[in-house]
Amino acid sequence: MQPGLTHLSHCLLWLLFLQTSADLPMCKESDYHFEYTECDVLGSRWRVAIPNKADTCTGLPDPVKGTQCTFSCNEGEYLDMQSQQCQKCAAGTYSLGTSVAFDEWDSLPSGFVTHGVITNEGYDQTDCSNSTWTPKGDYIASNTDECTATLSYAVNLKQPGTLSFEYFYPDNSIYFEFFVQNDQCQSTDSNSRWMRISENSWSKYTVELNKGNNVLYWRTIAYSLQGSAVKPVLLRNIQISGVAYTSECFHCKPGTHSANPGSARCTPCPADTYSNKGATTCRECEEDKYAVIGSASCKPRPACTSSDYFYTHTPCDSEGKTQLMYKWIEPKICTETVEGALKLPASGEKQTCPPCNPGFFVSNSSSCEPCPSGSFSNGTVCTECPAGTEPVVGFEYKWWNTMPANMKSSVFSQVFSDSDRRTAWEVAGEYIYTTPGDQDTDYLMLTLSVPGYRLPQSMVKDAERSELSRITFVFETICTADCKLYFLAGYNQWNNDVVERWNGRNHKQSYSYLIQSNSTVSFTWTFKRTEEYGTERNYSADVAKIYSIVITNAIGGVATKCRRCALTSVKAGSACVLCPPGHYMVNGTGACQKCPPNTFIRTDQPVGEAACIRCGPNTKTNKAYTACLSDCMLDVRTSKGGRLHYHFSPLANVTIVHSSPRFTNKGLRYFHRFNLGLCGTEGRMPASCVDNVTESGREVKGYVCQSTVVPSDIRSQSLVSSQPFLIGDSLIGVTTETKLGNISSPKWMFPAALGLPDVIFYYRSSDATQACKQGRSATVRMRCDPTVTTKDHIMLPSNCSEGTCDGCTFHFLWQSQHACPLCTKNHYREIVSACIQGIQRTTYVWQQPVQCYGGQPLPAQKVSACVTLDFWLKFGVSTGAVGAVLLISLICYFWKKTRKLQYKYSRLMMTSGGRECELPTADSCAIMEGEDAEDDLMDLTKKSFFTKIKAFSRERTSDGFDSVPLKSSSSRQRLVEEDSDDEIEQITLPRHRGSVQM
Repeated sequence: MQPGLTHLSHCLLWLLFLQTSADLPMCKESDYHFEYTECDVLGSRWRVAIPNKADTCTGLPDPVKGTQCTFSCNEGEYLDMQSQQCQKCAAGTYSLGTSVAFDEWDSLPSGFVTHGVITNEGYDQTDCSNSTWTPKGDYIASNTDECTATLSYAVNLKQPGTLSFEYFYPDNSIYFEFFVQNDQCQSTDSNSRWMRISENSWSKYTVELNKGNNVLYWRTIAYSLQGSAVKPVLLRNIQISGVAYTSECFHCKPGTHSANPGSARCTPCPADTYSNKGATTCRECEEDKYAVIGSASCKPRPACTSSDYFYTHTPCDSEGKTQLMYKWIEPKICTETVEGALKLPASGEKQTCPPCNPGFFVSNSSSCEPCPSGSFSNGTVCTECPAGTEPVVGFEYKWWNTMPANMKSSVFSQVFSDSDRRTAWEVAGEYIYTTPGDQDTDYLMLTLSVPGYRLPQSMVKDAERSELSRITFVFETICTADCKLYFLAGYNQWNNDVVERWNGRNHKQSYSYLIQSNSTVSFTWTFKRTEEYGTERNYSADVAKIYSIVITNAIGGVATKCRRCALTSVKAGSACVLCPPGHYMVNGTGACQKCPPNTFIRTDQPVGEAACIRCGPNTKTNKAYTACLSDCMLDVRTSKGGRLHYHFSPLANVTIVHSSPRFTNKGLRYFHRFNLGLCGTEGRMPASCVDNVTESGREVKGYVCQSTVVPSDIRSQSLVSSQPFLIGDSLIGVTTETKLGNISSPKWMFPAALGLPDVIFYYRSSDATQACKQGRSATVRMRCDPTVTTKDHIMLPSNCSEGTCDGCTFHFLWQSQHACPLCTKNHYREIVSACIQGIQRTTYVWQQPVQCYGGQPLPAQKVSACVTLDFWLKFGVSTGAVGAVLLISLICYFWKKTRKLQYKYSRLMMTSGGRECELPTADSCAIMEGEDAEDDLMDLTKKSFFTKIKAFSRERTSDGFDSVPLKSSSSRQRLVEEDSDDEIEQITLPRHRGSVQM
């Protein structure tokens, strides 16, 4: 197909130039070709002659009016520009009419451009120049590294057209998008760019194109960051319709032919034939050579070996016998005639048929038939389920005499699309195995289709605590090369995701996968012998074997046993009823027995006391008795006998944690994102991780999950998340111990200063993998730090930057003020201030270091009245003064009393005379000269204190004795009578010395 002139003016300039070349010879038809000018506004155009070489001839034909712009030819035809009529293509050639096709990829076709760039998060110095789409002969393959590889093609359509291409996209570790950009640089909506995963064959994609300029883009980028090989995206048979016209037919490529004129496409040569370019027929290879389908040449046949044939079994006959059959691998490429070649072993040996699989019985024709509804079997005879029981429906394949009806075997070759002509997996009695293929790079696929899943009737009402379904299979791989076995789950009708993969040789082992969604419709086992391109049958002896496959609760399945239900009354015909939550069925009776307190029921074993599993420390069973939960509150007993109360509710929301950035060899930055839901009551929003690379949008939910996140501008998203998986879907317990069950959280991972012990949450996931046969687990250490105000301060172990050291147990350290125990009165102390101006203040402060948060708040400052020191000093001085005055007064009082008694005693002695036992009388009763009579009564009159002192000193004689005046006898007698009632208790001694002088 030749492109038209861009402008009519170019042709006119060329004609003017020819007028000046009158000396050149006249042009022949071989010296020029015809092209159409651009269409005008009326939809018409001109046909003009264009010389093949300038300045070689003259006399070109004049321009003539061309066909209408809407004119086109059918498939298998081309436009003859001389006559402007459509003509059929000759044999050995083909055309697509108004279309153009690209099916030869020995090199990059003209017009295609491919280049590789690093994402905007990678290192600028990373070299992605070799990360491009690579032609592989029959197809073109994408890159498999972290560079973004783009393949583009620009086309101008004269009318609206279509684009179609075939692709193979088997690996969700690669993001693959296709979009179209028009002449206004507007691209396809990003939501419709996703390409669907291929299941087991080439997929075809068709899109409408608008008139005008269209730029087509195919773009890929790999997100496999685990070091495993990635399968590239393959493209072939790109076809575009709506171009102006085709003025010539294209020759068939080598290995194909077109026998009839007017062919729209060429046909591949069958096996053991070949063809050259533009062939009308295929030539047969010589007898000692062979050729695969679509070959351009023949190869010498190698000697036959045991890798060139396989064995299978015929269906059981009426005698219960099967024949062992040997078959050559088709197409047969080896020869039996050369020296050392093996012959095909004799077939027809009869063997006893293996038993039927559980749930089936042997029919009259010796074939295995499914048991009727309501009955079960162990592979021999169907038995009706007894009253009070129900069949446990599913599939259990452990004998392989014939391929089950819901299983299909197919081969996907990167070269050929005809996979139905060959068998990938064959039955072998005790197992099913992979047969040798044409190429060691072929994908040998076994697909099990499941219409859906349904719980047994007795478990429908308790669906939340019941396991929807589980698939378990036993397999083995025997390899000498880098073989791989993939297990894929089809989450819908067009998307498969790789669940697990095994590399190299693997001994016989079992693998189990929990089915959580009713949208899971198929399972595929894919075996590939090597990734090395170009090998044919060098590793044909490498094989994968599957011994058994068991899938539970499958719709359309058969019963292998009957489940005994709980009975309202033990009698014939009783209907099955579900045990109440928290109860299990007693073996042999069907009665319900309540589980011990704070236990939950195992979903895989609802019968027997062993079904009751005790909840871990500081957890409580949920209402359905299916799991244990933490209400985010915790009491911990201290070593001193006290108790600490924790309240983690502020941290209960789902929190996102990122690992430190990591870089691939190409410099692509990526990191692991963990979604963590610490605790909470029933109905809380669990943590979830999604896959937004593919259209499936697969999501996993639980307490802890992980996904790989790559910053990218692809698909107009800032982050691309892929490869989600669960780390913990059940809470095992909450404790301060560093080990719970078989999960440990060593202290050396997160060293801490002495203080409060860390509270550790333990989680486990039931999803077992090849590396983690017991499932994954996680520990979250809650460490008190009142200075941390953010709620997402979570750290990973410094020596295990990805959160795990063994790939199975993940560890996290969560520091927060909300991880501290609630404050109580034991966490603060009081400080009493001095009394200032009659006011005393009591202040409360936290004990240092502070190791609590929330709870009882710090009491407010207390103010009270008080008495100061100077007041007491004044009070003491005043009291002392008053005491001194009182003491002096008492001294004076007693002194006066003593004087009075002394005087009375002296008077009494003077009145006694000389009588025996009486005091002597006075010598004279007369009043001495100079004495006043009033002085006789001085002690009886009131005098002031100083007067008394003065009188006392005057009465004292010179010899130191007191002078005592004596009264007359009459007066003395009177005084004695007056004082007769007084008692003398003691005799006052002299003040200074001696006795009283009379």
